[in-house]
Amino acid sequence: MKINFKRIDHVQLSILPGTVDQARVFYCDILGLKEIERPAELNHIEGFWAEMGNTRLHIAVEEQVCDTRRHPAFEVEDIEDVKSYLSQKGVKIKEDQKLPGLSRFSLMDPWGNRIELIERIP
Repeated sequence: MKINFKRIDHVQLSILPGTVDQARVFYCDILGLKEIERPAELNHIEGFWAEMGNTRLHIAVEEQVCDTRRHPAFEVEDIEDVKSYLSQKGVKIKEDQKLPGLSRFSLMDPWGNRIELIERIP
């Protein structure tokens, strides 16, 4: 059987207990994502959902968050302007190794989650 993947539906990142409001500021106010309603069946779980384009980001609380190389990568427009804006907001930027056809960098959220931003270049 061949699995016919359509798209990424969502990515989940972890934050520490008691930091949901701080995460809303980072993801919604600074990164500009729109918070969306979660199903009522999940209201007992601390966290929230946001959307970017046609993909959702699930922010969930875990007791321990560890550094890892795992990360989502999102394609953006005007990547240098995005990098400048995030730097001005105090977001930790990591320059990534150059790859053919891509301009890219990573940012670290306050919980150590790595998020890669890329822009395809001709």
